[in-house]
Amino acid sequence: MEIGPQGASASHAANPTSLHDVYFRVGGAAVGKATTSLVVNSDHVIGDHMWIWRGDHGSGIGWNTNTADTGLVVNGDDVTMYGLFVEHYQKHQTIWNGNGGRTYFYQNEMPYDPPTQAAWMNGSTQGYAAYKVSDSVTSHQAYGLGSYCFFHANPSVTAEHAFEMPNRPEVRFRNMVTVSLGGTGAIRHVINDRGGPSNSSTNVANLVSYP
Repeated sequence: MEIGPQGASASHAANPTSLHDVYFRVGGAAVGKATTSLVVNSDHVIGDHMWIWRGDHGSGIGWNTNTADTGLVVNGDDVTMYGLFVEHYQKHQTIWNGNGGRTYFYQNEMPYDPPTQAAWMNGSTQGYAAYKVSDSVTSHQAYGLGSYCFFHANPSVTAEHAFEMPNRPEVRFRNMVTVSLGGTGAIRHVINDRGGPSNSSTNVANLVSYP
């Protein structure tokens, strides 16, 4: 699904596009594949309760079967998300490229099924962030974020961090948590190089704010 054309720049502040109770599922009922499930190009879009999910059970499920890179890419400016759920994608779960974005409550489960660490590498970095604010972004706010790992296919798999953002004064995250469910796999840091770990020794890690 794509909201607005690539390169959209018109202001919709007076009449924003609004998405309510929108669901995506890649695999589960049968084999499904997707590169990106939702791309938001328009400015001033509002999302209210969205579940963007690469299936982790049912029919047509497997690391090389229901392939899907990224759940959500936001290119537009001044986009706001309330109750955003993005789960199990094989690269970044959410990528935010626009300025002025805001998220209020974000729930994520990393992919459960990387067969090896080598299969889930972002260059030289172990794993992919669940929520990445791109390096070019100068303003962004996110409140109440959780990311969970359960690497049952290979419990030795590690994610370097759950959340990733540029170090700028107007890019701010508040109230974050990472969890290693049953100690099955590890998330080394909550955000960038701060907080954590969540692993077999310490399942839950909290971080109040960054920076």
